[in-house]
Amino acid sequence: MKAVASEEGISESEVLSEIASGRMVIPLNPAHDTVRAVGVGRAVRTKVNANLGRSPTNSGEADELDKLSCALKHGADFVMDLSVGGDISAIRRRMIDASPAPLGTVPVYETIALLDGDVPSMDPSFLIDVVRRQAEEGVDFMTLHAGLLSKHVDLALKRKMGIVSRGGSIMAEWMKKHGRENPLYERWDEVMDILAEHDVTVSLGDGLRPGCLADASDAAQFAELDVLGELVERCRKRGVQVMVEGPGHVPFDQIKANMEREQAVCAGAPFYVLGPVVTDIAPAYDHIVAAIGATAAATYGASLLCYVTPAEHLGLPDMEEVRQGLAAFRIAAHAGDVARGLKGARDIDDRMSDARVRFDWDAQFDCALDPDAARARWLRTRPAEEGACHDDDHCSMCGKAFCAVRTSKRIRRLMEESAAADGK
Repeated sequence: MKAVASEEGISESEVLSEIASGRMVIPLNPAHDTVRAVGVGRAVRTKVNANLGRSPTNSGEADELDKLSCALKHGADFVMDLSVGGDISAIRRRMIDASPAPLGTVPVYETIALLDGDVPSMDPSFLIDVVRRQAEEGVDFMTLHAGLLSKHVDLALKRKMGIVSRGGSIMAEWMKKHGRENPLYERWDEVMDILAEHDVTVSLGDGLRPGCLADASDAAQFAELDVLGELVERCRKRGVQVMVEGPGHVPFDQIKANMEREQAVCAGAPFYVLGPVVTDIAPAYDHIVAAIGATAAATYGASLLCYVTPAEHLGLPDMEEVRQGLAAFRIAAHAGDVARGLKGARDIDDRMSDARVRFDWDAQFDCALDPDAARARWLRTRPAEEGACHDDDHCSMCGKAFCAVRTSKRIRRLMEESAAADGK
């Protein structure tokens, strides 16, 4: 808590109050001995998570460790290992050792991966064992789809796209196949015992998040949210830190209401949202589409944004797509903080403006969200313009004669000279 207070520029007593109320969480498993403390809540800046992890058909341990390094370099506050397929445990342990950022998982993925058969059926007891083993290894937060109940499945299957959450679909199929209730919900006290022992933060998964605009804000989504609100209360009574995951694909005009509803239903628990994606027609540009929604989400109630990359809906992201996704979502997080008036959020924007007025390029790059990209782009126009040397007091957009900043400076000088003359 002291580290978070120092990093965020707020008092220790404010952090203590936010933690005690459940409005802030600090996912930090003591077994993850290289991790730094990062606060998530509305009293501090909006954070960004990067999803990493291999698929059964693509990537491996070395690739994911390279992506982890890329994500950390480009500002990820949190990372999640969503690996499915083989060698999940080995990849996760290496990522824990290499990551100073808090690391999250979805334990049901490893549960399924370790079972036999082309389409293995989840073993609830084995899932609990996986939760325990991952907690012992040092996982800082876990997505657990405990709020999706049997009665919700029929509502979800009336949708255009049904259930698009991997974890949610696994839980729903198990319930329908066995005619039983969600085992995570039924055994929640047992799960909380594990989380409390290892100080693991639970991220209540939205197994019924909408996968297209047509399914947004429907009965299935909000029925699950009501159960998540119940689970938030149970976690707080047990002393388990908890945040809540949210949609998904949501039309822009519905985002504010979604954020406010979660805050009310879940008593101010930090909201962790994927996007939201505000249109369904932009494959290869979904990082931009989702950043539009994420800016609104951060403005109106979200505390943690899960990035979306250009590969969303198309395939596993590569390192360049990880970089692009983080850039888009760090912009969204910062823009949201400025919009909601978070103390100090705009200071760096003002420093950037001052540097631009001075044509202080190095200071501009220091303020830039991605200094390397900004400098590289600037250097592309550094060579001679029509045979003349670029003298740094303008850019190639307007050149000297048409630079509005230079013109504004001349106007100021004229006004100062006129005022001085009038004074005489």
